Amino acid sequence: MYALIAFIPIIVTVVLMVAFNWPAKRALPLAWALSLIFGIALWKMSVSHAIAYTLTGFLSAFEVLVIIFGAILIMNTLKRSGAMASINRMFNGITPDARLQAIIIGFIFGAFIEGAAGFGTPAALAGPLLISVGFPPLAAAIVALEFNSVPVIFGAVGTPTNTAFATVQGGLEKLSDTNVWRMALTKWSAVPMSVGAFMIMIVCIAIMCKLFGPKKKASDVLPVIPFIIFTGVVFDIIYLLIAIFVGPELCSLLAAVITLFIIMATTRKGFLVPKEVWTFGDKAGWDKTWLSTTKVPEPKISNMPLLKAWTPYFIIAIILVLTRVSQKNGIVWADKLKTFTVGTGDSGAILGLNWNWAIAWSPGIVFIIVALITFAIHGMNGEAIKGAFSDTFKQVTGAAIALLFGVAMVNIFRFTNVDSAAMANVAPAVQDSMLLVMAKALAALAGKAYIIIAPFIGVLGAFMSGSNTVSNTLFSSLQFETANLIGLPAVFIVALQNCGGAIGNMVCVNNVVAACATTGTNGNEGKIIRTNALPMVLFSILVVVVVLICIQIVGDPVPLS
Repeated sequence: MYALIAFIPIIVTVVLMVAFNWPAKRALPLAWALSLIFGIALWKMSVSHAIAYTLTGFLSAFEVLVIIFGAILIMNTLKRSGAMASINRMFNGITPDARLQAIIIGFIFGAFIEGAAGFGTPAALAGPLLISVGFPPLAAAIVALEFNSVPVIFGAVGTPTNTAFATVQGGLEKLSDTNVWRMALTKWSAVPMSVGAFMIMIVCIAIMCKLFGPKKKASDVLPVIPFIIFTGVVFDIIYLLIAIFVGPELCSLLAAVITLFIIMATTRKGFLVPKEVWTFGDKAGWDKTWLSTTKVPEPKISNMPLLKAWTPYFIIAIILVLTRVSQKNGIVWADKLKTFTVGTGDSGAILGLNWNWAIAWSPGIVFIIVALITFAIHGMNGEAIKGAFSDTFKQVTGAAIALLFGVAMVNIFRFTNVDSAAMANVAPAVQDSMLLVMAKALAALAGKAYIIIAPFIGVLGAFMSGSNTVSNTLFSSLQFETANLIGLPAVFIVALQNCGGAIGNMVCVNNVVAACATTGTNGNEGKIIRTNALPMVLFSILVVVVVLICIQIVGDPVPLS
């Protein structure tokens, strides 16, 4: 009974968002309120502890929000300054083959945007760019969404993976260095997604050829498979090296930007380019359902030099690489950056709890500083600067409410037994936290087969919230506890959660709505979700298979006992 009660806030969230189309910013505060009521009434959590864990949850969410704000501010700054138009212009004339254009713009450039900004921006930016090179608007939306998967485990400078780690960090007290577990999570999230990169490129191009090609033949993907393999190898080598040796912050961003310039150069030289050019055919013959249903505004015209346009991202990459690599190698100044914190110290000022934020280590602070520098570098006037901030605040508002209450709810789930565990006359189940009660129920229900379910829980979280970060906030702790109860390697199960949350981005309502709005294909949301459901399921099954193989080879890379 207690397990069912503990699941009610999550069930309510799913029903409200899926059946009644509530946004996450409305559903999650209600779910938090339910968890609070159950925690106080049934788990005998004191009101002061409930408030304290809610407040520390809000503060932890604020750390993530600074990263989101900074990443999106950079993106809006480049759009307002004309730099993004210059970057877009770079893609014209590389190749007339739409299959290669889809990979270069949809997969590689989309991965760069995901690594730099995340939170739905890749589909919203790559879609219009694909239209500008000749894609039907509906095809552009589908391609941009399907490719927004592999880089999403790291999102904006590692935010989803670091959020998953932060959520489960309380269960890693037996480790002398919890960063070892974080690096293992980074590595074993990257491995299955790197394998999936080849599959998603092949499946996406096959779907595009089948639905939008003049011959309606999925087999039109075959001539570009050598190009896909080469692209995947280049991307994966950089992606995995950074994941293994540096950490999650730069995996998607650096892998994408380096791959982008390599593939653009080799494609211009004709390397592995199919002899027969594939296009969508004469526009007059396109199905009317492929076209925009609403007018899409034209991007700002700009003659900004390409180097100047890319400068903010070069600065960001240099700062993050220097600080992360230096700290990993024990260089004093980098260690001091990480230990400089803003917060309460160990005073327990928040009703007995403390909160500390390594402000000088936050990628969000780096983004904000670079945005301020960019205002001057790009010669932006007051109106453009004001517009960049205004656009960013509007975009972040929904994510802010969802994250604040999502993290607060998870805090309640984790610590509901903080008072009842010491009580003698309470039900045995109540002496476990709501999170542990749910985990025990899932463990008993699924057993070792739980590994098959794990990525789909991540997909569900992303589908509900529109964010892998929020999905990891909601479910990483649940996956972690369930893995420990069943005896599965926790790092692999949380990695599957991370992968599932990334894969779910191709069908999540928020991203689909954003992609339709920016491509002018409003009204096609249901069709796009149905189309993208197949690659989503195939990808989820693939990551399970890869993880099963990895478990057989390496066992538990970071045992907790």
